[in-house]
Amino acid sequence: MNHCGEPTIGKSGMNPAEVRNESMNELLTAAANPPASFEEYLIQNAKVVGDLVNSYIPSGDHPDMDTYLYGPLMKYSENGGKRHRPLICFAACVAVGGDIRHAASAASAIEHFHTAALIHDDIADEATTRRGVPCMHLTEGLGIAINTGDLALSMVNGAVMRDPYLTDAQKVRVVTELIEMTRRTMRPGSRLGWARDKRYDITPDDYLCMAIHKTAHYSGAVPLAVGAIVGGGTEEQIAALREYGLATGLAFQIQDDLLNIEGDPEIVGKDYASDITEGKRTLMVVHALQHSDDRDRLIDILSSKEKDQAVLAEAVDIMETSGSIEYARNYAENLTSIAKNRLTDMVRPSTARDLLVSMADWFVSRLK
Repeated sequence: MNHCGEPTIGKSGMNPAEVRNESMNELLTAAANPPASFEEYLIQNAKVVGDLVNSYIPSGDHPDMDTYLYGPLMKYSENGGKRHRPLICFAACVAVGGDIRHAASAASAIEHFHTAALIHDDIADEATTRRGVPCMHLTEGLGIAINTGDLALSMVNGAVMRDPYLTDAQKVRVVTELIEMTRRTMRPGSRLGWARDKRYDITPDDYLCMAIHKTAHYSGAVPLAVGAIVGGGTEEQIAALREYGLATGLAFQIQDDLLNIEGDPEIVGKDYASDITEGKRTLMVVHALQHSDDRDRLIDILSSKEKDQAVLAEAVDIMETSGSIEYARNYAENLTSIAKNRLTDMVRPSTARDLLVSMADWFVSRLK
């Protein structure tokens, strides 16, 4: 590793620029013959997009900077999941007739923002596991975790401003989108106040407002809108993809909440029912608080940071009996159904558009 410049990462003997070029060549080849389903698209491209994203992580000017800052970020990002945010940014770029090389820096920036959000959320929520391993604030310490999240956040705009493929006007517009995305995502900090102040008067509308800001913008709307912007899409196409991303991003969050209590414990692992332990006001919870005869018992469980599997199962049963789980599932499915119809009306037919349409179904049917 070069401690005075960029590190050698991702692939043995290659510097970051070489990793980026090779990754983009692989993505260009894949884009020429995309798979039929969104799940296949993720499986096929997650690793190469991960290499691309990680190639933007710099190294420090001293070995200890790598040990205590850049190294923890790299390790965290290497366990990066499915990379759906950068991949839908690329798909939106292609859907409007653009060159995916123009989307590389913005797609990676959004993924780095996601990393920062997860690290900081886990601290705020006092979470214990993420993606099957202990949270960074437990393995590296609170201070290093905060600094690492801040580092990821600081990387969001710089790569875009240095991107040689983008015009100055595109750079300004993309960075404006990313700044607004950050602001919107910070707004739902009031959900922490709900837990702190033991608020149980939250309504489904309150949840939906917070979930749109917390997840839908950066998990759906902004990646799709930015992909269309750098791809040279029309204002109508950009707006259509943004709206599609808002609807499907909200469905994605609802499904995420459902999986936490319904998913196979063998798949979800230690994260199973952790939302209940952390007292989160999910759509199922706030619906049950309004409709369940066992409201007081549900509040007791949510207030106690409960980890006993039998007690957690009792809370899930309360939500099931009150129809709250079915309510949340139906809400997500209706969102995606309407969103798919709007997208097909506004964006011309293509394999990339079909891929994005299939994304909506994956968002509400994925298993983990």
